[in-house]
Amino acid sequence: MNHPFIRNHQFNAMRKITQQLQLATQSVSDPRVLASVRDHAQAQLAEVLPGAADVQKAHLERVAGLRTAEEFEEFLRTIESWRRPFPSVTEAQLKKLFPKVKKLKVPDLEAVDPHRVTYLSWTDIASGKMFLVYPLDGQWVGIEGRCTPVGRQGVCFLCNKGGEVGLFTAITKSRPAGASPDYYKAIGNYMCLHGDVCNKNITDVKVLEQFLHELVD
Repeated sequence: MNHPFIRNHQFNAMRKITQQLQLATQSVSDPRVLASVRDHAQAQLAEVLPGAADVQKAHLERVAGLRTAEEFEEFLRTIESWRRPFPSVTEAQLKKLFPKVKKLKVPDLEAVDPHRVTYLSWTDIASGKMFLVYPLDGQWVGIEGRCTPVGRQGVCFLCNKGGEVGLFTAITKSRPAGASPDYYKAIGNYMCLHGDVCNKNITDVKVLEQFLHELVD
């Protein structure tokens, strides 16, 4: 039951669903509408964790019966105890992912809470480059790009939240057949300037993994 199996983005999604239901219980007076909202929340949780074991499903189904703030808090505490940490990665492994970057400055890994990380990212302020690391299809992938602050609020393509964003641009490693030696293709998207903020909000990794595949395949 307590074996960690929920990834950071899944927990974020489940917390969001639970908090929305709690808000509905405080603001919706029509019993039929509230019952529908409860059923919908239960179905959403099941979609987030389609492979949950029976005992885990039984706990998730309790969401439809939550009433008090204390019950919601206890429900989220249990889910949090199931959080699976981000795979362990060393400074040497990070440097190996970026062999062309001389004197790569890596983040303080001891200061990173692995239970709250979907992807690892950091910015080298001196060069203006952002580095992103993620276990894609079971293999570590490292992406180096340039992140230019836009100086205004925007929506991050990874977490779909509004906030302080920059235009992250990276060059793809794939080359079409017969391409000239000078060929390159850059892909850019607006994303959170601060990885900890994005990791707190991201609820799905489909867009992240698609983006990485476009860059490395």
